[in-house]
Amino acid sequence: MALRDIKPTRSELINIKRRIKLSERGYNILKMKRDGLILEFFKVLQQAKDSRGALLERYERAMEMIALAETVEGAIGVKAAAFSTADVPAISLKSKNIMGVVVPEIQASSVRKGVLDRGYGMLGTSAVIDETAEAFEDLLEAIIEAAEIETTMKRLLDEIESTKRRVNALEFKVIPELSEARDFIKMRLDEMEREELFRLKKIKARST
Repeated sequence: MALRDIKPTRSELINIKRRIKLSERGYNILKMKRDGLILEFFKVLQQAKDSRGALLERYERAMEMIALAETVEGAIGVKAAAFSTADVPAISLKSKNIMGVVVPEIQASSVRKGVLDRGYGMLGTSAVIDETAEAFEDLLEAIIEAAEIETTMKRLLDEIESTKRRVNALEFKVIPELSEARDFIKMRLDEMEREELFRLKKIKARST
């Protein structure tokens, strides 16, 4: 805001003061929002750490079981069991709101199945196939949970950065510039008042 473009009038001073109050109010609201979002982010961050650990653990378990199943049943037997499953998991996306930030809520159905629902039958396979299927169902559940948490964390982080930029803009640019404009107008009005008073005194002196 260039001072030369400011009109040193009382109406402009009132307008500037009003804008300062609005900016300060907005600044306080955004600071509260930023602080609240940071608290929520750290909660989700802890969840993300836990979910990553669970995901790694279940991945390692699934890899161990698939290696064991291929040893027992052979690669062809494992593939036959895998291809026999007709009912695939269904993923649906909903949304929820965290302090004004829309984050995903992932829901999945048909992830975990009973032995009779897997399609490959019980007579032609060993128990290791069931354990392998269960390990991969556990892994899929962990992947879905991690995807929801990681996406939530990223969106919260993006909103925190955006809010921080707005807070900084108000604190270091908008409010200081408005305050400078207010002080400039007050100074100019005081000068104009003194000049007018001096002029009136001169007129009065001439008339006496």
